[in-house]
Amino acid sequence: MKLIVCCIGVALGLTLACTGAESKANGSQGKQIFAQTCLPCHNVDTDARKMGPSLKGLYKHAKLENGQKVTDETVRAQIATGGKQMPHYAEGPNPILSPAEMNDVLAYLKTL
Repeated sequence: MKLIVCCIGVALGLTLACTGAESKANGSQGKQIFAQTCLPCHNVDTDARKMGPSLKGLYKHAKLENGQKVTDETVRAQIATGGKQMPHYAEGPNPILSPAEMNDVLAYLKTL
């Protein structure tokens, strides 16, 4: 019983920690990060495709290009793992984006 209560407490603590990090996300910082890492391959002002799909209005779309519903989790997973020509940005021993930077990028993407 103590183990179950402990596990629930740890899970709740992790959930609250993640929620707190996301609420502190900075869209303007995310825009700067996006400009350095994503803008060479993705448009945000037009629907035109560069190397990757346009991200204009991303969170207004029903689905990502891979067919998944547009949610924070699926967008985060796409950025983290990359794709056909897209590098992975948050996996491996030396991730390109920290969790805080990822939250900032997601906050920016929501403004498009």
